[in-house]
Amino acid sequence: MSIYSSVVSNTMPNRVLPVLGCLALALVWLLDLGVIQPNRIVPGTGHGLLSAVGGLWAGLVSLVLAGCVLLSFLPLRRRYLPLLGLVGLSLALLPLLFEVFAGRHLPEDAPYARSSIGAGFWCLLFLLSLMLIEILGRLGSGRGLQLMILAVIVGSWLWILRGGGLESLSLVREFNARPDKFEQALWTHLALAFGAVGISAGLAFLLALKMIRSVAWRRPILGAVSFLQTIPSLAVFGLLIAPLSALAAAFPALQAMGIRGIGWAPALLALVAYSLLPMVRNTFVALTEVPESLADAGRGMGMNERQLFFKLKLPLALPVIVEGVRITTIQAIGLTAVAALIGAGGFGSFIFQGLGQAAMDLVLLGALPTIALALLADALLTMLAASLKPTPATA
Repeated sequence: MSIYSSVVSNTMPNRVLPVLGCLALALVWLLDLGVIQPNRIVPGTGHGLLSAVGGLWAGLVSLVLAGCVLLSFLPLRRRYLPLLGLVGLSLALLPLLFEVFAGRHLPEDAPYARSSIGAGFWCLLFLLSLMLIEILGRLGSGRGLQLMILAVIVGSWLWILRGGGLESLSLVREFNARPDKFEQALWTHLALAFGAVGISAGLAFLLALKMIRSVAWRRPILGAVSFLQTIPSLAVFGLLIAPLSALAAAFPALQAMGIRGIGWAPALLALVAYSLLPMVRNTFVALTEVPESLADAGRGMGMNERQLFFKLKLPLALPVIVEGVRITTIQAIGLTAVAALIGAGGFGSFIFQGLGQAAMDLVLLGALPTIALALLADALLTMLAASLKPTPATA
């Protein structure tokens, strides 16, 4: 029955891809593909697809999107392979549109002029990515193929960026103006986010064990971590300033370690507080949901309680525990950006500087890496959780 369903789903016309393709075709013509700015702050002049890249490239983009729509309507079993090649190649070569755009419209006698990405380009990138996800889902591809396609697309973008054709892009200029600060922000963001995840994982494991061993502690612990989750993030950062400032003033050794009312210390404590709920809940549920029949079988084989925990319960609970780590990691990466408001650093410093200077590309310089880190962490931890799930033979 499952084979029949798979064959039927592959031969029937796809309804998702035509909608995405038509929407991408409409938006790329209706919205500005790019903007030419005379300098960093002054609003620029938008250019639609035809004006931005000319008739040849505009026709090529339209032909690719129309081809995707037509292929998805055909009731062919193997239509997803050419669709995969067409959409994947389009995503890989998408930055070339901006090389053409900058070459056509950027004035040579204006050293401060720059090109910026328009809404049409973002919509095209987003909808092509959704089409790629839909195609990979229909093909039932494994993680290996998905990572290979992602590597090809990212490699192509990096190759085009290093070619020098996108030096006029405002986002690239913002990066080139502060490469050292970008690297420092990257390491600070990673240290805060993953440091908080590591500390909260250890605390959550201990709290979950306490809840398992003592029923009386379950409600207070869950209530406490749930209460911490309800406090707004900015409020947590603000509440920590006064006590940490007092501690730093009372104990000079803490101040020498960098622990004060602002900076990394309140940011790390706040991130740990926000990370506890999903960690504690998933760890507790995972360890308590192991079937008792398996534990009885282990006892029948002569295993003591310690061996049962480390050789049976913990391995079976690991996929659910890793799922809690995945949720917490994505949340911590995003919240770390807010910690820049109290001087913790990270990519949030670019975001708030850009907002203060009305420089949207500086905002993107902080927002896009944050999104990329969250997506990368999500993919890697999803793969780890899937690899830890027991197979039917070993379950």
